[in-house]
Amino acid sequence: MGEAKRRQLAGQTQALEAMVVDTPGGRIHVKWDHGASATPNAQLTFFSEFLATTGVYSSWVDSCPLSYTSPNAPSKQDVLGTWLLAILAGHNRYAHITGLRGDAVSPQILGMEKIISEDALRRSLSRMSPEQSQAWLVPQLLSSVHTALS
Repeated sequence: MGEAKRRQLAGQTQALEAMVVDTPGGRIHVKWDHGASATPNAQLTFFSEFLATTGVYSSWVDSCPLSYTSPNAPSKQDVLGTWLLAILAGHNRYAHITGLRGDAVSPQILGMEKIISEDALRRSLSRMSPEQSQAWLVPQLLSSVHTALS
């Protein structure tokens, strides 16, 4: 057996083993199934690893001015996680969020308990004034591009 064949065999063996990915929801083991059908959120695990490693996601959630006193209110993590998943899925209307609600894996990856309804998301985001939203989001945006611009 030649050197090229050994490398190819080693690569195939590694591809069959599960990869360990650290996400905001904890450690996830990813194993490729080449025979399975594709999912629109297949790369979410790797994107969330980037968000967890850089601290961008936790900073975004922690600095959000939303706060609730009711025990029945959704968590800030669930509100912002639902919003992020909707954006990543290409949704531009609240009504499209209903299509995400059956997904049981994506909330786990982002450390959420559940995907909230579009009505709950709309009510949550409307609790912030435009000034609060701007004071929260502008520094987040600027910190994400600051290094590239300096």
